Amino acid sequence: MDLAATMTELEALGTAQNRKVYGRHGVDGPMFGVSYGNLDKLKKQIGADTGLAAELWETGNHDARVLATKVAVPGEVGEARLEVWVGDLDNYVLTDAFSSLAARAPGAATLMRRWIDADGEWVAAAGWNLVAGLAQRGEKKSGVTDEELAERLDEIEAGVHQAANRARHSMNQALICIGAYRPALTARAQEVAAAIGTVEVDHGETGCKTPAAGPYIEKTRAHLERKAAKKK
Repeated sequence: MDLAATMTELEALGTAQNRKVYGRHGVDGPMFGVSYGNLDKLKKQIGADTGLAAELWETGNHDARVLATKVAVPGEVGEARLEVWVGDLDNYVLTDAFSSLAARAPGAATLMRRWIDADGEWVAAAGWNLVAGLAQRGEKKSGVTDEELAERLDEIEAGVHQAANRARHSMNQALICIGAYRPALTARAQEVAAAIGTVEVDHGETGCKTPAAGPYIEKTRAHLERKAAKKK
């Protein structure tokens, strides 16, 4: 499927209701309003196509950019392109979709270290999303050690309340993932969760909430342990 055909299909799948929903979630640029269910169906139809992903991103259309993160091949997208794309982020919906791709790309750990210290809200949020994603993948697959993640915990404890709005949410998610997926750091993550308390995030005109990290770590850790026990 080429760019023209893909954009035609995206336009046909968009709805006014979805445009309103995305608008409440902070999306205010060009968009058709395509549901994630339909984006996933279109992804299956297209398959892996990094070239098309690049063309989709260049349109500036929100739905096209989210689709780009789904059809791009992590091993092909390249660090240079990810650096360009991260500078285009302007809402958390796209930032989360982009981060899912970036976390699976070669060089993700390097990008993570660079982005978490960025001044921009969306770049920093993407960086902390990568912390969460790489924590979940484990040390061997991610190349990110428990020692390094312990440093990230210190940074969360010291700076989460001073961070930009959506960066705070991403830092909280990173705290949860470190505590849940890295058992050696669970106790320390719970200490940080207790120390920082409630992380206030403005979710706009939505019902979304930033979860309390402590209970969420405990709940996820218990789920993972039950899952591991079943495999035995």
